Amino acid sequence: MSDRFTTHGAFSWSELLTSDVEGAKKFYGDLLGWEIEDMPMEGMDYTVVKAGGEEVGGIMAMPPQAPEGMPPHWGTYVTVTDVDAVARKASELGGRVLLPPTDIPGVGRFSVLQDPQGAVLSVITYAPQGAGE
Repeated sequence: MSDRFTTHGAFSWSELLTSDVEGAKKFYGDLLGWEIEDMPMEGMDYTVVKAGGEEVGGIMAMPPQAPEGMPPHWGTYVTVTDVDAVARKASELGGRVLLPPTDIPGVGRFSVLQDPQGAVLSVITYAPQGAGE
């Protein structure tokens, strides 16, 4: 596993939530030369994007629980050693937990946080054989 998937505080993954997965795959593939690989996951379709053969992010359909009217957007994941502890600490520091710590089968455990200024960031602890192996 690469350091970005194990180092606490490292930016490790970027993910596009979109209403047009096929359009996004074509756009970004053509724009950035990304290799596009569909990867079915439990309960959903997922597309992994690669740069120079390395997995760097993903593209997925807007999830059904997304707030109505939420526009397509890129999200960023930061690796942490303990998602639950970081979510608690975010609340203590004046942030909000938008999505409580949740397991992603075969990938790890993540949470979506919002800082006191309103910026959103996802934190994740990868399973030993998740994310890019």
